[in-house]
Amino acid sequence: MLALATGLLHPGVAQTKKETTPAPGGLPVQIFNLAKQLGGVSLEDAGPITSQIQKLVIDHMTEWAANRTPTDVETRRELESVFSLFHYPLDALPATFQQSWKGQTILGAGYTLSWSAYDRQNVLAIYSSSGGKTQFLTLTNFVPHVDMHFVNLPQYAWDDMRFLVWGTRVGKSQDRISVSLYSFDGKNLKSLWQSQDIYDGRMDVLKDKVVIRYLKEDEYVHAVERGEKPPRHQATYQLTAAGMQLVDEHDIPF
Repeated sequence: MLALATGLLHPGVAQTKKETTPAPGGLPVQIFNLAKQLGGVSLEDAGPITSQIQKLVIDHMTEWAANRTPTDVETRRELESVFSLFHYPLDALPATFQQSWKGQTILGAGYTLSWSAYDRQNVLAIYSSSGGKTQFLTLTNFVPHVDMHFVNLPQYAWDDMRFLVWGTRVGKSQDRISVSLYSFDGKNLKSLWQSQDIYDGRMDVLKDKVVIRYLKEDEYVHAVERGEKPPRHQATYQLTAAGMQLVDEHDIPF
């Protein structure tokens, strides 16, 4: 059983040591200088800056990977080096995965860029590796305001490659998770199923089933006001050729 509990992406503690100004030039400096402009900017208004950062990062990763077949660990380390100058309140959390599919290795390379506890923008690029070469295929942006994690799924009767992306959003009394089931057919990446802002959500993947336990926010608030424990709910989904289908939903003990 692969158990995934929601995680809180802490903004950390401000550095107390004296900060040094990075030397001019170089990709990390370019990205750092762009990211500094995000201070006080809401995610909804940050597109002109985050899109520049996204292009710089993806262009670099595409060039870096072109004449090699990097592992997911090597890819994550390269992403870490790109964001090496970041410090509080700026943060960038790389996320990578790899999976064999139809004689090639599919590599996912992404990151979550954050400049406050609530303002987060994520990017996922898909690459294909074979014969000592790696090429960029496509990219997408996962749900806004959340970090990004991956779960590889077994390949059953369907012909495409599938994986789950999930992330946590802070800002309420309980964290919320968002989950998407993605399908990749060799060229196109699309979401077959998605659920956003699941209140106090927790997810388990059990072979061909996905189990999500959660609270309903209004029930939680009313129960706390009465000094009681709210009901917790559990939904079980079956992975199918079309995506995910709800097969059971019931209450469970808090």
